[in-house]
Amino acid sequence: MNSVCFYFEVHQPYRLRKYSFFDIGQFHYFDDDKNREILLKVANKCYKPMNTLLLKLIKKYRGEFKVTFSLTGTVIEQLKQWSPETLDLFKALVDTGHVELLAETYYHSLASIFSENEFREQIQMHIQLLKQEFGYTPTSFRNTELIYNNHIAWVASTMGFVAILTEGTEKILGWRSPNFLYQPKYSPQIRVLLKNYRLSDDIAFRFSNRFWEEYPLTADKFAHWIHNIAGNGHTVNLFMDYETFGEHQWADTGIFEFMEHLPEQIFRHPDFRFATVSEVAKIYPPMGEIDTDHAISWADMERDLSAWMGNSMQRETLHSIYEIESVVKEKGDPYLLEQWRKLLTSDHFYYMSTKFWHDGDVHKYFSPYGTPHEAYVYFMNTLEDLKHRIFGYH
Repeated sequence: MNSVCFYFEVHQPYRLRKYSFFDIGQFHYFDDDKNREILLKVANKCYKPMNTLLLKLIKKYRGEFKVTFSLTGTVIEQLKQWSPETLDLFKALVDTGHVELLAETYYHSLASIFSENEFREQIQMHIQLLKQEFGYTPTSFRNTELIYNNHIAWVASTMGFVAILTEGTEKILGWRSPNFLYQPKYSPQIRVLLKNYRLSDDIAFRFSNRFWEEYPLTADKFAHWIHNIAGNGHTVNLFMDYETFGEHQWADTGIFEFMEHLPEQIFRHPDFRFATVSEVAKIYPPMGEIDTDHAISWADMERDLSAWMGNSMQRETLHSIYEIESVVKEKGDPYLLEQWRKLLTSDHFYYMSTKFWHDGDVHKYFSPYGTPHEAYVYFMNTLEDLKHRIFGYH
């Protein structure tokens, strides 16, 4: 029996307002109007219709159709504030018993690279949030943007998780297939699920591309590709941004109809079923080791950290924000700590990318600013104000 494992990332950052040098001294860093506007737009185009569809499919197939989510702490906070009915739909999905939630960093941060202490604290914060909002205790972990290396896997294993997710890139696989389960080199007690990026990207990035040789992508065609792994794999891991449905691929592309019909087509092969991340980790034996000291991710063509650390602006801002960690924590002011942590969200550094071609277009698509330099200036001005308050310059 083979599995199809759908995993969706649900995330919204707190975008900074256009904080100029002359704004320093005004303690209001985030663009509430823009953040509310974007959250409601995505909720109406993606979260609500897709959640409703998933509820319908889980009911139709009596729990044989199942999916896995990770919702960042920042998106849960924004849903509570501006769209509680959407958060209720996520809770209804979890209440079916056929939807798994993953643990991750509360603020969708790069703490795994810069501070193990902060990394562990944010994971614990996120676990507590899932218990509070969903009555749910996660057993598997996915790091921000699927960032992974041997040490991150080790940290996840020491925190008791049974599985960790990452990108199925050839950098760590070589000739091997992403359609099997693996174990980290130094942490044999935890399992690694690898994204099948080709099949995932067929849905997430190529679905509406009329120049793609496989356009249009239909449910029966895609199911046939998945069925082809029979005998050559155990699980097809389809990991993607939840905004794929209705936001990146608009409703008029047929993306919702595609998803509605996909389970029926998958079930046409008697040896295929749907499984959540932790179920996959329990069902299959590991088929080898994953060994990488260099961090990988699911971002950009390089699938490394260059989406957030590729230029001097990004490296300077990351160094500047993490170097004040001990001071802000010693200060003992919960509000200042919260503001600092909101500045750790990876999106702030993603907006500063100066990459070209397709990757550059993706960074530009997500950025609320005109240029990467604007993102850098607004961040540094905000950080300067926060430093003034932490170090008591006023």
